[in-house]
Amino acid sequence: MNAPAPTPAPAADLQALLGPGAARPWWRRASLWALLVLIAAGAAAWWWWSGQRQAAAAPKYQTQPASRGALTVTVTASGTLQPTTQVAIGSELSGTVARVFVDVNDRVKKGQVLVALDDARLRDQVAGSRAALAAAEAALVQSRATAAEARDSLARLQDVHRRSGGQVPSASELAAAEAAAARAEASVASATAGVAQARATLSSNETNLAKATIRSPIDGVVLSRAVEPGNAVAASLQAVTLFTLAEDLAKMKLQVNVDEADVGQVRAGQRASFTVSAYPTRRYPACIVRVGYGPTTKDNVVTYLAELSVNNDDLSLRPGMTATATITTVEHADVLLVPNAALRWMPAAAGAAPAANNRSSLVGSMMPRPPGSRPARSAGTDIAQVRQVWVLDGGTPRAVPVTPGVSDGRLTEVTSEQLQPGMAVIVGQTSGAAR
Repeated sequence: MNAPAPTPAPAADLQALLGPGAARPWWRRASLWALLVLIAAGAAAWWWWSGQRQAAAAPKYQTQPASRGALTVTVTASGTLQPTTQVAIGSELSGTVARVFVDVNDRVKKGQVLVALDDARLRDQVAGSRAALAAAEAALVQSRATAAEARDSLARLQDVHRRSGGQVPSASELAAAEAAAARAEASVASATAGVAQARATLSSNETNLAKATIRSPIDGVVLSRAVEPGNAVAASLQAVTLFTLAEDLAKMKLQVNVDEADVGQVRAGQRASFTVSAYPTRRYPACIVRVGYGPTTKDNVVTYLAELSVNNDDLSLRPGMTATATITTVEHADVLLVPNAALRWMPAAAGAAPAANNRSSLVGSMMPRPPGSRPARSAGTDIAQVRQVWVLDGGTPRAVPVTPGVSDGRLTEVTSEQLQPGMAVIVGQTSGAAR
């Protein structure tokens, strides 16, 4: 009789029979899976770090669009306002001031009396000169009468000498008569000279008397007064200024000092504007009249004096005011403009490999550059020598040839067949190998 087949033992009973020391399959080991997780995490971290490093190393460009617009180049200079014609009134004579007829800010006409000096002594001199002239004229009349008498006497003696056949008068008497006539003629000449001298003295004294009354030589305004009645004027010691007159304050001039670096741009006829401290928000128009050739050197700074004409119809400007002028030297409309920084920027030298794949910087600096490579432009590059700018084309810099023109210090006028308004020109780089 056959025995019944044995029932298979459960897995748990089998494990119990095998005991705790039995080995597990490799795919069920926890340490293996933990190691795999760590390796995956490390790989992910390395991949993320590498991506960040590459992103950080990738160049990031700063751009600005090229545009069309107006460009104005200006030169700034400072100076002072002056009347177009300013006259210092003085006295040629010494004396005491008797009367003063005008004061500061008074309007005067040409020929108007400003000051009168005490002229009593001058009048006496004029009276004495007239008397001396009268005496000289009387002496001249007397000399002429004596000369006429001497001429008549000589004529009679000569007639007797001719009629007597040379017998009478004697030769000595005839010679004496001729000498007397000559002396009489000389006396007439001397008296004539005396009359001329007396007249000159009288004229000089009359001129001095007229100068005792000081008159205005121009139509204008009294700017300053430095005299009072009773003051003694000593003209022999120094040139005394009694008044200062301005011809017309409605027309003034502004004299500014232009730096030697800017004087080549300033020419007569250019427009300008200026401000004064009294009216800081108001700009006054002006025009360049002339630019001086004579230099002025102060503290080793060379400047040239430029004169601007100014209209002052409302008389708001006063002589002596300090003004800051802005002179328009160049004015172009509808031109292609790029920032100056775009003309100074340039990517790294062509053919330069990344530092991670190249030899050290010391060795690399000793090696010759590839043909056609150029060093990067520095911030001080002369933009007048630049012949290209770089535009961002699909994320990559591309050189575009340009011809630079004038610059206002921030923008530069350029001409180019390839550069168009709106194109992004590179002005800087925040990362990457460019300098």
